[in-house]
Amino acid sequence: MPVNPELVGRAFPATAPYLVGREKVREFARAVFSDAAPHHDPDAARALGYADVVAPPTFAMVLQDLTLQQLLAEPDSGIELSRVLHAEQRFRYTRPIVAGDELVARLSVTGLRTMGAATMVTSEAEITDLEGAHVVTATSVLVVGEEQS
Repeated sequence: MPVNPELVGRAFPATAPYLVGREKVREFARAVFSDAAPHHDPDAARALGYADVVAPPTFAMVLQDLTLQQLLAEPDSGIELSRVLHAEQRFRYTRPIVAGDELVARLSVTGLRTMGAATMVTSEAEITDLEGAHVVTATSVLVVGEEQS
């Protein structure tokens, strides 16, 4: 099944609120080899004006992944995880993610481009706080290969 061209413009419901935990931020920072003090030490983060530890910029992937799972679960998408390559990732921040934030994410598919036997699927996850204030937009490009027969 090829990627469904009707995905373009499709918007998904908001994810359940995600409470950003201090230990999750520290674990993520260790996983991406970031030893910057504001990612680990609340006092260092407070000295910079934040309420708690500050997540590394790529932490937004944790929330975006929740939205991409929605896309992959769509029965008519034509996207099968075994044929997916994560090709590109971008973030546009309004402010950093900080431990204690409660965030939701909403995915929309913004583009499809067929290139030979593959389709590039571009999506944007708008991540906001519970009041609806923008925190970050995470843009992903997935390359979906065609099904082998």
